[in-house]
Amino acid sequence: MKHTNYRWFVALLIFFITLINFVDRSAISFVIGPLKEEFHFTDTQFGMILSAFGLGYIFLTVYGGHLVDRWGARVVWPLAATSWSICVGLLGAAVGFWSFIAIRLLLGVAEGPHFPAITHTVGRWLSPMERARALSLGLVAIPLSAVVGSPVCSYLVADFGWRAMFFIISLSGILWSLLWYLCYRDQPKDCRFVNAEERKLIETPSLMDVEKKKSLVDWRYLIFHPVLLANNVAYFAFGYMLFFATLWLPGYFLTQHNLNLKSVGWYLTIPWLVGAMFLKAGGAITDYLYKKTGSGRLSRSYVIWVSQLLATFFFVLLGFTDTLGLSLVFLSLGLGFGLLPQPAFFSVNIDVAKERAGTAQGLTSSFLSAAGIIAPLLTGFFIDLTGKYQAAFLLLAGFTGAAVIAVILFHHPDKEWRLALKT
Repeated sequence: MKHTNYRWFVALLIFFITLINFVDRSAISFVIGPLKEEFHFTDTQFGMILSAFGLGYIFLTVYGGHLVDRWGARVVWPLAATSWSICVGLLGAAVGFWSFIAIRLLLGVAEGPHFPAITHTVGRWLSPMERARALSLGLVAIPLSAVVGSPVCSYLVADFGWRAMFFIISLSGILWSLLWYLCYRDQPKDCRFVNAEERKLIETPSLMDVEKKKSLVDWRYLIFHPVLLANNVAYFAFGYMLFFATLWLPGYFLTQHNLNLKSVGWYLTIPWLVGAMFLKAGGAITDYLYKKTGSGRLSRSYVIWVSQLLATFFFVLLGFTDTLGLSLVFLSLGLGFGLLPQPAFFSVNIDVAKERAGTAQGLTSSFLSAAGIIAPLLTGFFIDLTGKYQAAFLLLAGFTGAAVIAVILFHHPDKEWRLALKT
């Protein structure tokens, strides 16, 4: 009997909610101009509004992962999606600085379980040799959210106003929540669309699964495991890049290259499309290397540090570039190589702690949350201080370069797994 492919439909649902998630969280970047004009915000104040999301996000990332592992993604994820959708709609009713701060804070809290739910679901539904590709299918929605969201949000703001834009985009998460609850089950064996052969394929064991069964996967393990710790440090640099790119790039093109809002929406599709292609390729490369070598070091660690090293190089070049054409080239390559290792980051959490992959991803996402607090604040501060984005790009390159060193020195999954198997 030929196996079914329902697991890939689940991955497709992950893609759509991630697309919605990142359009929702980054939509505010397209109302910098209108909000400054209406409320007279400085760049530093706007950075504080943006960073409030990261402060809220850090509250529920780790515990959100625990909730997903305990109660399952079928219940926790749609509740989270509905909650953050309501928060996005409330942004359209904000009346001043502190109301924006409060709503962005709540938006961050509501979005906390998102990445842990992705990791938890892929760990349950995909085999070890398919996980990175499945993750890349879901995570490619991050750059594609800018490809879709940039023109959609910019046109909605230009034609209907910023309040209407928030109201309109808030509806999609609620609709997805209904579809997910109807179509998803926490265990593949409980889903009537999965036959015995596909279930056997999903449950294929790996070396990392054996290590997981022989080790006590507790909080100390999740926090201090050398591979997970190095993974989290590198993910902070990834998060810094991601929050900088999703929240400040529209302002960069508006002020540094004197484009209008609708033009910015279209220009931004170029680097984000490149980022989408690189991220999807990263999943294929990671799975290919794992299938050929069985090595976590080659298939995960090398993919991470080589990609981040190349991203560092192009962000440095971007800091010294003034022309629009070269800015687009360097930004596209910097984002592309920066996004390429994301499936490898997530795969490591599943490899090392499959049964608590949601909680492990929650810890990883807490480093992303910290980046979400720091990146908007520092970027706004440097723009107010210098009037340019050069220092912001160089600081981004510095964080990414430091992550390369951490991964080279401490990210040795094969060594850790073999030691565990001997004990």
